[in-house]
Amino acid sequence: MRIAVDVMGGDNAPDAILQGCVQAREFLGPDDQLVLFGPKPLMADFLGERGVDDPRIVLEHSTQTISMEDPPAKAVREKTESSLVRMAVAGSRRVEHPCDAVLSAGNTGACVTAAIMHMRRLPHVHRPGIAVTIPAFHGPVVLCDAGANPEPRPSHLWQYGLMAETYARRVLGIERPRVALMNIGAEEGKGGELVKEARKLFKATPDCNYVGYIEGRGFFNGEADVVVTDGFVGNTVLKMAEGLAKSIFSAIAAEIMAFDPALMLKFEPVVKQIYAKNDYHEHGGAPLLGVNGVFMCAHGSSEARTIRAAIRNSRHFVTCGVNDAIVERLAQVASIAEPEPA
Repeated sequence: MRIAVDVMGGDNAPDAILQGCVQAREFLGPDDQLVLFGPKPLMADFLGERGVDDPRIVLEHSTQTISMEDPPAKAVREKTESSLVRMAVAGSRRVEHPCDAVLSAGNTGACVTAAIMHMRRLPHVHRPGIAVTIPAFHGPVVLCDAGANPEPRPSHLWQYGLMAETYARRVLGIERPRVALMNIGAEEGKGGELVKEARKLFKATPDCNYVGYIEGRGFFNGEADVVVTDGFVGNTVLKMAEGLAKSIFSAIAAEIMAFDPALMLKFEPVVKQIYAKNDYHEHGGAPLLGVNGVFMCAHGSSEARTIRAAIRNSRHFVTCGVNDAIVERLAQVASIAEPEPA
């Protein structure tokens, strides 16, 4: 298996990205490769200083970088020699030896644009969506979309649900995922036309375990396995959940320490264990579902351990055959929604 990595993407690039790649070698087989895209002298110096001489790490030179501030579409079109664009090309089916998966912690808009432009979409897919797995007390919840498409059509939300349902079944092992639409109320009369039209599509879909609307507070109550929303709301929910988890654990630690420092020593292993389950760094990247290949989007603030986990998850995604299952699923129900306008 060949996994490509954008070394220059992310707030902590390139050092954190490279260190994560070095750590992820434990997941590689003897015939696997990590194909790193970035300035070759920089990457070679980093690896050389740490005594890393591994034939499974391949360096591909790039001369440009797409920053977090760059306009996504413009940057992808103009910075064709950037690490992100060259990585996306390597993950396409148009090159002689494509990579099985690609990974970037860079500009999300540019990641989505590069994936659509160079890797293209799977058959029947209208718009790709980012599927993030969020831990909850009752089990993992897949949120889609988490930032790829802030202004979707009803058919986009519908397809997000079907693709995320397939992902939950194949990757997370949930036999019959419950799919819900995020809304401001559980009653069918609530919400705007976007969710109402998407609801009609879900209800018309055979073999879809659609359970209706879900409110924000129901997200962590075990009411659904897949939650569908637009990219603006989804990204907001994701960032709020990350911040809330960190804030709660900090508050618990501070209260215990103030009450009895000795008690903190007893609780510390438990608190750390629970926090690790809710720490996005431990969960790695999120797949951009719907592209013709495997594109993993990692958090912009990714650390080395984030990249390490994302590489591990990329391998698992490839072996689960998610894309083939998505194509089959959407082909079965393609007639339910109108074709995407040109």
